Amino acid sequence: MTSNAKSPEEYVESLPDDRKPVIQKLRQIISEKLPKGFQECISYGMIGYVVPHSLYPAGYHCDPKLPLPFLSIASQKNFIAIYHMGIYAEPKLLAWFQAEYAKVCKSKLDMGKSCIRLKKMDDIPFELIGELASKISPKEWIDLYEEAFRSGKKD
Repeated sequence: MTSNAKSPEEYVESLPDDRKPVIQKLRQIISEKLPKGFQECISYGMIGYVVPHSLYPAGYHCDPKLPLPFLSIASQKNFIAIYHMGIYAEPKLLAWFQAEYAKVCKSKLDMGKSCIRLKKMDDIPFELIGELASKISPKEWIDLYEEAFRSGKKD
């Protein structure tokens, strides 16, 4: 479910009342933990955290006019989604996250390539999501991105 919101604040305001506090808490912890240099915006109809053109002028290979996406959060129909490109590009980070998730959550991890689907609002590992957000700096993400995506290793 994409949004037509023009700002992260407008995105949150457009959500159903039961989703607002969850997305607000995710925004807060991600903003606190994310290394300096990422920028919060609306990206692909979600709240996104991107490497701005000022740090990476080449932009996103799919559309160079867009900044390089890194992490997004969204309220989908049946779950909260966290899209973290680092866990798609870096197998060690994915393995770390899977192991840590199993330690702190009662529910089974539901994931796609870069998508973490959180279906139980009372079982969201906010601190773990914050720690995940802190693991890659913009410079490290640019290096991983160029190695994995620009070289054609990932689709």
